Amino acid sequence: MTTPSIADLRLTYTRAQLTEADVDPDPMRQFQLWFEQALAAEILEPNAMTLATATKDGTPSARIVLLKGVSDRGFVFFTNYESHKGQELAENPQAALVFLWKALERQVRIEGTVEKVSDAETVAYFHSRPRESQLGAWVSNQSQVIANREVLEQRLAELSQQYQDQEIPRPPHWGGYCVIPHTIEFWQGRPSRLHDRLRYRLDNYHWIIERLAP
Repeated sequence: MTTPSIADLRLTYTRAQLTEADVDPDPMRQFQLWFEQALAAEILEPNAMTLATATKDGTPSARIVLLKGVSDRGFVFFTNYESHKGQELAENPQAALVFLWKALERQVRIEGTVEKVSDAETVAYFHSRPRESQLGAWVSNQSQVIANREVLEQRLAELSQQYQDQEIPRPPHWGGYCVIPHTIEFWQGRPSRLHDRLRYRLDNYHWIIERLAP
């Protein structure tokens, strides 16, 4: 069997179209609509998103994280403040997000500034997590070099014993961020690579909708 060339891998997108008449004037409502459709399509982890950050001199990095809240203000995720992404956000509080819903031939791109969410919101979410995940937030010094996996397993065993039959406190180094968007782009795959791209751009507190060339 011949392995296909990477350059030859392609799909023809035919599922839907996206016009200015189709979308809500508010991009947050439009996102909620598309997200609900992704849920209805039973896409695996529709809240998975690429989070791109950068150092103060512009060196980028990216990883997949999970969206844990969305509101008129923005898009919320939680992580270790001392992680690689946390350090980058401390010195350069700007980020980009990308959602890919392949089964619907859609993606959403978001750019914005980043702020920490309130302690109350962080604590409430932390205690809604499975107990194992709460312990994991204490166990892992995220992004730091460790000798081996046994380091993690030993620390988990110690903390499981320490907090047996007790409420696990939220670690001070763990919490939430909100990406407050100034640009949101909705992308719908179309035939002949002539995809539909509608961008919402915040201009003087008003959202402007613009069509972009694919």
